[in-house]
Amino acid sequence: MSNSLRDQLMGLGFKPAPKPERPAQSKGPQNKGPHARGGKPDHRAGGKPHGAQAHGAKPQGEKPQGRPDGRKPDARKPGQRHGGRPQSREDIDLAKAYAIRAQREKDERIAAEAAKQEEARKRREARAKLAELVKDKALNDAAAEIARHFPYGGKIKRIYVNEAQLKQLNAGELGVLQMDGRYLLVTAELLAQAEAIFAPAVALKVDPNAPAAEDPYADPQYQVPDDLVW
Repeated sequence: MSNSLRDQLMGLGFKPAPKPERPAQSKGPQNKGPHARGGKPDHRAGGKPHGAQAHGAKPQGEKPQGRPDGRKPDARKPGQRHGGRPQSREDIDLAKAYAIRAQREKDERIAAEAAKQEEARKRREARAKLAELVKDKALNDAAAEIARHFPYGGKIKRIYVNEAQLKQLNAGELGVLQMDGRYLLVTAELLAQAEAIFAPAVALKVDPNAPAAEDPYADPQYQVPDDLVW
């Protein structure tokens, strides 16, 4: 439009059209990279966001640390207790004392068991020797009716004798041996030999010089009822 026409239109009251404003340019740096579009990472390059390894993913081929049961390895040095403090000299001496005492008690138990077995062996041998000594030498009378009572093994025992045997028994000329649950009447000489071999087998040995009060069962009139439980 020429100036003459513009002038004519302005003269008629028309105003010129306003000029469009230019957009303001950003003074800061332009955002570039995968986060420039809406803040979302670009997955086209590899399918994983950058920095995945820094957020807990372990590199391929790296072995996990620690024990198979999940516990952390024991970093304590030899001689250290829980808490990282080393064992003191007192703790070491106490442990040694406990070990020595346990070993001593074990040795004592072994020695006691060995002594027990040795004692049992000697008793078996003595009983066998005693049985050989008194074989066919017992004086028990199958027809005897007089019960001679005597204490033995914490209980009151008895053996049946006749009148003559009772007098000899009370005079110390005879004695009683215990063999395999039986009570055998033997001579005083045989009783002495048996006592030398195995003293616990001697059930009754009368001292003729002892007061009568020490052996109340020597009196033939003293009878204990058969149905009495001792």
